[in-house]
Amino acid sequence: MSLYRNSAWFLKGLTEFTKGAFLSASKNFVEKDLETSVVGRSFLITGANSGIGKATAMAIAKKGGTIHMVCRNKDKAEEARAEIVKDSGNKEIFVHILDLSETKKVWEFAESFKKKYKALNVLINNAGCMMTKREVNGEGLEKSFASNSLAMYILIKSLIPLLEKSPDSRVITVSSGGMLVQKLRTGNLQSQRGRYDGTMVYAQNKRQQVVMTEQFAKAHPNIHFSVMHPGWVDTPTIANAMPDFHSSMKERLRTPEQGADTVVWLAVSEAAGKNPSGHFFQGDNANVMQTLAHAVCTVRSRTHTDCAIQCKEQRTRQDNERGRTTERNVTAE
Repeated sequence: MSLYRNSAWFLKGLTEFTKGAFLSASKNFVEKDLETSVVGRSFLITGANSGIGKATAMAIAKKGGTIHMVCRNKDKAEEARAEIVKDSGNKEIFVHILDLSETKKVWEFAESFKKKYKALNVLINNAGCMMTKREVNGEGLEKSFASNSLAMYILIKSLIPLLEKSPDSRVITVSSGGMLVQKLRTGNLQSQRGRYDGTMVYAQNKRQQVVMTEQFAKAHPNIHFSVMHPGWVDTPTIANAMPDFHSSMKERLRTPEQGADTVVWLAVSEAAGKNPSGHFFQGDNANVMQTLAHAVCTVRSRTHTDCAIQCKEQRTRQDNERGRTTERNVTAE
């Protein structure tokens, strides 16, 4: 990542990804959007025992939704489930133990799930993995790519039949603003070449999630797909994988509940479903960052202002200046 791109991303983050930015943006939120019951609707949430995933599960459970928590650690999952049941009064909370880095097991889980359950209204791909050094799973796959990209792809692909027969079905993927500093690179998916930088590998995985969301939306118009950036959030993943950043930015980091706000809005609100499928959302009122030429179109969360036209116009101007045209308003360069 170039110094320019790194600096631009960090300045963007200071103004748009922090707790202060969320509090400022929240003044424009339409709270009526979240005044809804989701009793009878089912939600599968990966990484639901801590951080954004747990906050999402708690918020939806309080609205009456049936929650399927997909977690790696059984003890932590059961502890989180007990807390959610106690605070929400909702007993329709189920734990499924799964290591998302083991892709065969992810497929087996998804196949078993759709045989056991008759409906799945919302799939939330929340779990994330940021490695500090390159490691491979039992199948020889680099763990970050397996957990963040392949697991998402396998879950969606396997559960599409169940989602398609469920009313108002949605798929939401929690990405990261880090993907704004990465072009899509398909030539080194296993991170075998060059120095391994766990943060940049994670950012590349998150770029892959955005591109896959766009493609899934095109292929399956009966399901509403969205991908979002929760902002800079105080989560165990950030604390463990980026200790220096966590320590220096701790007072500015969003709470898990603030990070989960847009996820919950995308999952339960009628208004969210009216936005075009396949779009990228940000948990504040940030516009498209013109200095990041490879950034995807950002839709303003919770204010329902669709910037697709603005993004397309911006990209057209940039492309015309370079003497070429573009067919898409979301770049995957």
